[in-house]
Amino acid sequence: MNESFESHRDWDRGVVRYPDPAIKVVDERFRKYVLWAAGVERLHVGSRWAEGPVWFGDGKYLVWSDIPNNRMLRWCEETGAVSVFRSPSNNSNGNTRDRQGRMVSCEHGMRRVIRTEHDGTITVLIDRYDGKRLNAPNDVVVHSDDSVWFTDPGYGILGHYEGNKADFELPTRVYRLDLKTGKASVVAEDFEKPNGICFSPDETRLYVVDTGISHNPNGPAHIRRFEVKDGKLRKGRIFADMRPGTADGIRADIDGNIWSSSGWGGPQTNGVCCFAPDGDLIGKIHLPEPASNLCFGGVKKNRLFITASQSLYAVYVEALGAQRP
Repeated sequence: MNESFESHRDWDRGVVRYPDPAIKVVDERFRKYVLWAAGVERLHVGSRWAEGPVWFGDGKYLVWSDIPNNRMLRWCEETGAVSVFRSPSNNSNGNTRDRQGRMVSCEHGMRRVIRTEHDGTITVLIDRYDGKRLNAPNDVVVHSDDSVWFTDPGYGILGHYEGNKADFELPTRVYRLDLKTGKASVVAEDFEKPNGICFSPDETRLYVVDTGISHNPNGPAHIRRFEVKDGKLRKGRIFADMRPGTADGIRADIDGNIWSSSGWGGPQTNGVCCFAPDGDLIGKIHLPEPASNLCFGGVKKNRLFITASQSLYAVYVEALGAQRP
């Protein structure tokens, strides 16, 4: 973070000068998404590693994972109150909702992908592939055909802090689970650490983050883009390189821009990056800590919620989230 930005932003006191210096227009294409009388708000602090925000418009609340604390938290839009949504959570990480409004979650602790039904019961969608245990599913997205796409980098079995230390039984991969047949397939296996995942608005493209740099200084730190056809991926290429930091969770807006959490490359990389559909960086949202994930929510889906280290942030933008419901 540069000096001019720091000098006009008091995160601890919540003081904001409009326009908020935390929001930076890198390319003029980003300007139309910036609300000059809307600043970045810190809604909550107290997690150990916040992840996987998911919006529940029907209940006007947000749920996110606090992985090391083995719980999920809920923030209420109407009151601003934060409460425990689920504890223990089996060290849940990424969360999303399917087209029926049910929550789909990745669990480090149980090394599986689950679905929370409307009555609160849990359905295990997948915990094994080819007779072997999954590593530790990380992030997940649901296609309009109800197939579940998820990443499995195995961070949850590397130690005891975010799961249970164990040996890898499978390579690090990206999977597609066909709920109609119950069959899972490997759609990509050339990632060091496949992480955040999202579809383009029309679902013709899939974006996947590789955070291999987290355990290999020379490893990848980029977002890759694939064409999607008949449940398979093709023509993969690097969409954006995040060095010196790395991406994590990603989401698309209805214009096809990709909003990515960012961090771990020094204070100047902490926050959110917005990329145009052609891969150009067009905007940044600076935060005082590394960001892990994000989602669009609020009544109009124009409020960007961001999990970052110990905190939950939000900012109103003129972009509308593409992810449904």
